[in-house]
Amino acid sequence: MSVLAGPGPKPGILGIHAYVPGKSGAKTGKTYKLSSNESPMGPSPKAIAAYQDAVSQNLALYPDPSAAKLRDAIAKRYGLNAANIVCGGTGSDELLQMLAHAYLGVGDEAIYSQFGFLVYPIAIATNGATAVIAPEKNFVADVGEILTRVTPATKIVFLANPNNPTGTYLSYAEVKRLHAGLPSTVLLILDAAYAEYVLNNDYDAGVGLVENNTNVVMTRTFSKIFGLAGVRIGWAYCPPNVADVLNRIRGPFNVSTPAIAAGTAAMEDVGFIEQAIAYNTKWLEWVSVEVRKLGLEVTPSVGNFVLIHFASAEKAVAADAHLMTRGIIVRRVDSYGLPKALRVSIGSEEANYAFISALTEFMK
Repeated sequence: MSVLAGPGPKPGILGIHAYVPGKSGAKTGKTYKLSSNESPMGPSPKAIAAYQDAVSQNLALYPDPSAAKLRDAIAKRYGLNAANIVCGGTGSDELLQMLAHAYLGVGDEAIYSQFGFLVYPIAIATNGATAVIAPEKNFVADVGEILTRVTPATKIVFLANPNNPTGTYLSYAEVKRLHAGLPSTVLLILDAAYAEYVLNNDYDAGVGLVENNTNVVMTRTFSKIFGLAGVRIGWAYCPPNVADVLNRIRGPFNVSTPAIAAGTAAMEDVGFIEQAIAYNTKWLEWVSVEVRKLGLEVTPSVGNFVLIHFASAEKAVAADAHLMTRGIIVRRVDSYGLPKALRVSIGSEEANYAFISALTEFMK
């Protein structure tokens, strides 16, 4: 009996390499998950309380379709226009996908840097467009390389700033140079998921560029510094023309009532976030120094993770395996074209010590 083939997807879908998240389990009893850049401090207690209170209410009712309280809280914290904020219910990934869906089609091109976030090529291919990769220099996005690849077919430039998995960033001056070199018909998407961690004076997430132009969008997330990865909230700050487009195509109730409540409380708890930033600053430096003491190269990072380079791909694989036997879960980054590296999130104090101890053991 022959088996009939089912409906086929549109061209290009089956050529997409699915995004593979960091591992979540190890073979030993106690584990330290350092594979997904989650906050070791978790969410604000006020966010937890707000979430639980929302769950205790009538969940049979639809959430506010505009997520007004959440947008107002974001706007108040960062001094933004709430009308130009669009929220997403699956982190900033949903917003990146919506932007690609709205502005890309067959025959179009979109550019991203060599070691940019892997959601970008997925979003590009999903909409039938062609991904164009711009080489990086020393694991940093290169404005010149990006601009030389702009053609009449270019519709979007994706820039993760800071970038995952490298932890590097472009200064605001370089971001402005990039924007100045783009035609007004090209949308520059500044993916600033890790912006809160950056304390360098030459960095800016891009609010001014959004407010003064019609072709710049900044995306942000609650999954990192706010510790709400399990709730999945993201937001985009857009010029009015782009906000109008996103609001036309997003789901009408795309952010849940508990998520709105938790996100609002988290955004308002400034003191907790300041503690989280200070914690990351301290331990990012400590982990980087300790790894370098072992003779390994660490790409300077401004995020909540480090990219560690080994002498060979085989050495990186062996290190990953050894760490796993000690209950320490890190991230292989072969899919980013970095087979000789491992990405390691900054964890709890206990996790950080355990990681360095296990890596020291391996390097001996």
